[in-house]
Amino acid sequence: MTILEAGKALRSRRISCLELTNRCLDHIGKLNPRLNAFITITEESARSRARELDRELAGGQDRGHLHGIPIAHKDLIWTKGVRTTSGSKLFEGFIPDHDAQVVEKLNAAGAVMVGKTGLHELAYGITSDNPHFGTIRNPRNPEHIPGGSSGGSAVAVATGMALMATGTDTGGSIRIPASYCGVVGIKPTYGLVSLAGVQPLGFSLDHIGPLTTTVGDARVSLDAMADGTKRKPAPASVREIRVGIPQNYYFTQVAPEVRETVHNTAKRAEGLGARVIPVQVPDIDAISAASLVILLSEAAALYEPYLERQSEIGVDVRALLYQGRLVPATDYVNAQRLRKVLANEFRTLFRSIDCLFTPATPITAPRIGQREVEIDGETLDTRLVTTRFARGFNALGFPALAMPCGETPEGMPIGLQMVARPFEENLLFKLGEALE
Repeated sequence: MTILEAGKALRSRRISCLELTNRCLDHIGKLNPRLNAFITITEESARSRARELDRELAGGQDRGHLHGIPIAHKDLIWTKGVRTTSGSKLFEGFIPDHDAQVVEKLNAAGAVMVGKTGLHELAYGITSDNPHFGTIRNPRNPEHIPGGSSGGSAVAVATGMALMATGTDTGGSIRIPASYCGVVGIKPTYGLVSLAGVQPLGFSLDHIGPLTTTVGDARVSLDAMADGTKRKPAPASVREIRVGIPQNYYFTQVAPEVRETVHNTAKRAEGLGARVIPVQVPDIDAISAASLVILLSEAAALYEPYLERQSEIGVDVRALLYQGRLVPATDYVNAQRLRKVLANEFRTLFRSIDCLFTPATPITAPRIGQREVEIDGETLDTRLVTTRFARGFNALGFPALAMPCGETPEGMPIGLQMVARPFEENLLFKLGEALE
């Protein structure tokens, strides 16, 4: 059941908030022992909240689309009185004394929190194979990763354990799990959703957004999470949208089934009336490299005080933090300079198009523990391949939507990434809903 479907059922009294919440809790009870999507389950408080929201609906108070909708929060988003671990032993006992701003907004919109979802430690990785809280598994095939770092959120939504889950995205951490688990995830424009009360990783790269089963659900979720005054209105028709298809970078070192499926999706967009235009994109390797330098530096600076407790940090994350300490200040400054140059080049590109189509990830979800993948006879690092198409848009701050556009013969999801100009999330939703 989608958020929009559940809303209709609630308002027609075909289901109650409590019954809807109990359905999600039942799914958690059955599926979480195998998939490990949740670190903390807030069963009793969720039921109490649902009863309260039922009373409000009965009394004529309707908070909107998310009234009575069971959701989950990634476990680095502060929740008052509920532990927030950030997937790390460093914070395993941390209980915030106030909610993150995004939690406040979702509470005001009537959402029901059923729990806190697992993640790659400190949100610093793409596997969600967590050494402290266990491996999170892909619901399509539990021997494969769900992506990261918001792996638990994607799994919760894909399996109906929650109808929406929050995620954070510093180098693809919403879009990668969305692609690997077959759900929708949006990284909004930088700064559109407040990060107050969210454990940071890369100060100038962090974004927060929703993961949902449909584009329409992502739209109403972002409406509740964000400052609505900043977003530009959607075009009146898909026919007004110019879609750019990259002729360089984005379709090299890509699994053949991913390449074919995304190209077919572009043809579907053209069939809906969108104008599809071949384009040459600016230097993506350069913006990705700059983004990586910025992240390594900012994460190392943030966690410098914790390195004396290095035995409590997983090996992979610890290695990245130490690597960040080796980045010269000159490299960080030059990466920030390059970021501005390439942002201007992308703004120039977006004068001729309104939306860019790329694969969300070059491959479908790899197996747990798989460190290398082979594409067109070339052996490549799994982590670097996975983030290739996502990382640069964190540095640019442009909004990017990942949505399922097909699957392999083995049933593994293939993800499409759509990118627009800043604050044009509604354009992405317009085209995404049409494609659905």
